[in-house]
Amino acid sequence: MKENSVFANIYENIRRDTGRKNESSKLIVVIRLLILSMAVYSLVNCVLIALSAHISGLVFSIISLVLFIAAFVCSYYWSSFTSYCALNIYVLIWTVANVVCFGWNIGVQHFIITLLVFCYFSKYRHEKAKIIYTLALLALRIYLYYYCQTHEPTLALAPDLSNMMQIVNTFFVFLSLALTAYIFSADSQELEGKLIEYNRQLMKQANTDTLTGLYNRRSTMEYLDSLLKNPENQISICLCDIDFFKRVNDTYGHDVGDVVLKKISSTFQKELPPDSFISRWGGEEFLLIFPKLNGDDAMIALDNLRQRIKAIVFDGGSETFTVSLTYGLVEYDYHSDMTTILKEADEKLYIGKESGRDRIIF
Repeated sequence: MKENSVFANIYENIRRDTGRKNESSKLIVVIRLLILSMAVYSLVNCVLIALSAHISGLVFSIISLVLFIAAFVCSYYWSSFTSYCALNIYVLIWTVANVVCFGWNIGVQHFIITLLVFCYFSKYRHEKAKIIYTLALLALRIYLYYYCQTHEPTLALAPDLSNMMQIVNTFFVFLSLALTAYIFSADSQELEGKLIEYNRQLMKQANTDTLTGLYNRRSTMEYLDSLLKNPENQISICLCDIDFFKRVNDTYGHDVGDVVLKKISSTFQKELPPDSFISRWGGEEFLLIFPKLNGDDAMIALDNLRQRIKAIVFDGGSETFTVSLTYGLVEYDYHSDMTTILKEADEKLYIGKESGRDRIIF
C-alpha cells in the first residue's frame, strides 16, 4: 500500500489513538470498523429501499446512516469506553427500531450476537458484568421474537425486498463478527505461536547436544528406559569412542576437534538406519541404539559406518588427517537392566581400545 494513497490515509485515520492514557488502541479500531460497517450497511439499505420506492423506509435508513456517521466522528473525541458504551446502546436501540419497523424476517436481530461477541473480546475482566449483559441480550432477543409474533411491522416491506435485506443483514453480521474475532484474536494467536515455538526450542535445547545436534545423555536415558519397558523389543546398543581424540585437540586445536565431532555426528545420521537413536554420550563418546536390529545386523551397519568415517579427510591447517572409532556392541538379552547393558557395552569398548582400536567388539 502506497504511503500517500487514499486507502493508506483512511487506514491511518482509523488507527488513530484517542490520545487518552491507559486505553486500548485495538478497542477503538474495532469500534470504528464496526461503526463503518454499520454505516455501509445503512447505505446499502438506502439504495435497496430507494429502488423499491418505499419512502418511509428510506427515511428511516437515511437517519440510521447519518447517526452511524456521527458516531464514527464522535469516536475521535470520546474515550474508548464512552465509544464502546455508545456503540452498544445505539446498536441495541437501532436493532429494536428495525425489528419494530420492518419485522423479524429481515434478520436485523442477529446483530445482537455481534454485540455479545464484541463484549467478550473487548473486556478482559468483569465476568459478572459479561454474564448479566449476556442474559440481557438473550432476554431482549426472545422478547423481540414474541413481539413479532403478535405485532405487524410498522413499515411493511414487499417479500422480495424483505428477502434481499435478510441477505444484506446476514452478510454484515458475518462481516462484523469476522472483524471483531480477527482483530482481537490476531495478537493472541501470534503470541501462542511464538510460545509454542519457544517451548519447542527449549525442549530441543534440553534434549540435544549444542555442538553436534545429537540427543544428549538425558534424553538418551529416557528413550532407552522406554524401550526396556517392553520386554519384546529387539535392541542392539553400541558405545563408541573417537580414537586418540585428545591428540587431535592437542595437535590441531579445539576448533578442529569440534569440526571432527560435528562431521562424525552428521556421518552417523547419514549412514545409520533411519530409526537409529544417536546421542553424544559425553566428550568424544557416542551411544548408538538400534531398536529393531539384532547384534548381527547392527554389526553390519556399524562396519559400514566404520569404513565411511575412516575415509573422511580432515583439514588440520598444516596437514590433513583421518580418525577412527572403536565400538562396543551388545544385544539386549530381554532381562538385563539399563545399568547392566551400558556397563557391558563400556567393557567391550574398553576391550576394543586395549586390543588395538578401530574395531567393533561384539
